[in-house]
Amino acid sequence: MRRVAVLGATGSIGASALDVIARHPDRLQATILAAGRNVDALIALCRQHRPLHALIADPDGYDRLRSGLRDAGLPTQAHAGMEAMDALAGSDACDVVVAAIVGAAGLASTLAAARAGKRIALANKESLVMAGALVMEAARAGGACIVPVDSEHNAIFQCLPPLDGRGGRDHRGLRRLVLTASGGPFRGRSRESLASVTPAQAIAHPRWAMGPKISVDSATLMNKGLEVIEAHHLFGVDAARIDVLVHPQSLVHSLVEFVDGSTLAQLGLPDMRTALAVGLGWPERIESGVSGLDLVAQGGRLDFEPPDTDAFPCLRLAYQALDAGHGAPAALNAANEEAVAAFLGGRTGFLDIAALVESALSTHHSDGSDLDALQRADAAARAHVQQRIRQAA
Repeated sequence: MRRVAVLGATGSIGASALDVIARHPDRLQATILAAGRNVDALIALCRQHRPLHALIADPDGYDRLRSGLRDAGLPTQAHAGMEAMDALAGSDACDVVVAAIVGAAGLASTLAAARAGKRIALANKESLVMAGALVMEAARAGGACIVPVDSEHNAIFQCLPPLDGRGGRDHRGLRRLVLTASGGPFRGRSRESLASVTPAQAIAHPRWAMGPKISVDSATLMNKGLEVIEAHHLFGVDAARIDVLVHPQSLVHSLVEFVDGSTLAQLGLPDMRTALAVGLGWPERIESGVSGLDLVAQGGRLDFEPPDTDAFPCLRLAYQALDAGHGAPAALNAANEEAVAAFLGGRTGFLDIAALVESALSTHHSDGSDLDALQRADAAARAHVQQRIRQAA
């Protein structure tokens, strides 16, 4: 029986993970559920899955969580705060950690799970963007197994042959990785036409059901830029050998090209439960609840085109940050988080997201690559973006 901690249980990835877990009561058990602020949703999940522990990241929600669990007649132990989340992620209460907290907030718990030697079903790409070298080193030192559950990186994980029993991939003979992007809701539009885009339009993804932040990142192509940085750390491949193709059907999730001319691809319906089933069951294949792919029913065609980095410069900025190294990816991620939050809150425009990120990168000065230095880069980029937004207002 694998005991699973789902960090970010009330989000879309958390819901998909719990759906897969519930299909396998003989082999998977949700023992820890963690959420950000939504106490009522967390209690409802506890009623359904009866975990040993439930955690709300916002300490102000602790009393409501504890009383709600008690009123529901559940023996689930209540916890609150990020330090408690980190402790649970590294505790004996779980064997597998589904890391699905959005943004840089998920870094500490991912590191805790890595140091404790857990299997990490990694959906929090920002952990690797901000501190990829530190996370991978912690995983190696702790004996952790990282199975990425972003659909693109999970596809590469499936296409590359295994190197060891801890999730490592053998890239001898590898020529390049190709990440696919749906293109988001604004594929084919000019940069000028995007000036009046609203948050509601930006989060209306044509193929995937995702949360608002990642949906906006998909619309700007920043999500693909973050995935390029993540792929670099996960698979030990330099940026020059990581390419992006826009594939609007979202059926081919990534491709791996080898030096002999062979290209392997992983295909499937755009449903996160497939990747999560790989993350939870690997090296075995387990039922995910996702049906097989009928290419004829899906339209019978697969289209590909290069990304438009003039209209969507965030992808270009991510490559620049990866080339710069040190704290630049952390600054990129932090600036983007602040800019996207401002856009969703109606405080800045869609095109301003890339402009604010580029501005933050232009003022970034690295003072090291340890965790403290990366956190300083994160804080400085956030402060820069907030100041620019206040000035514009």
